[in-house]
Amino acid sequence: MQLDLAGHGKSDASRQDWTSEQYANDIKAVADEIHSSDIILVGHSMSGAYVLEAALKIPQVKALVLIDTLKDLDESFTEEQVEQFLFTHYRNDFKNAVENILPQYLFTEKTPVEVKERLSYEFLQNEAETAVNLLKPLYKTDFKIIAEQIQIPVVAINSDASPTHLENNRKYLKDYDYVTISEVGHYPMLEKPDEFNALLGEVIKKLI
Repeated sequence: MQLDLAGHGKSDASRQDWTSEQYANDIKAVADEIHSSDIILVGHSMSGAYVLEAALKIPQVKALVLIDTLKDLDESFTEEQVEQFLFTHYRNDFKNAVENILPQYLFTEKTPVEVKERLSYEFLQNEAETAVNLLKPLYKTDFKIIAEQIQIPVVAINSDASPTHLENNRKYLKDYDYVTISEVGHYPMLEKPDEFNALLGEVIKKLI
């Protein structure tokens, strides 16, 4: 089963107060509806952070798969850094930020042009302030505290576009490991869908 977090895809974006706990509660609400005794949560990018928090609310979750996210739990940003670097760009010129700044962090030289164009188009369907509000919880939550409470296996599928800090993550996650998909950016499922799906299948098979 797939779900769009609130504010993403076809899910509602009318909330006034956005928090990581609300995102986690959304995931729990869906998990409660499927009535399964064994659940593996898979989360990409910011969703990876929220499935971590959701796992603490859902006893049926037996493992987590993180996709190109939380690659270094020791990495942190001050509120001022986030405001200056990210949100100021968004508010001042959202279109320019999406088209010229974000690609530096999301894509590689080998990312297909059609993937870049698709994601740019989807990002630009949002208003700048909406995008800021959706992202704020990611930077306001200390996921190290959440990670320390996780008792189940966590496996990541990460791009090699930036390093994964294995030992840093293992300081907080008791059972953490990762595999790498090479020559892709932040969206491996779009850039190399066949390879990604095969890799995800292998990871889930080992966790079952």
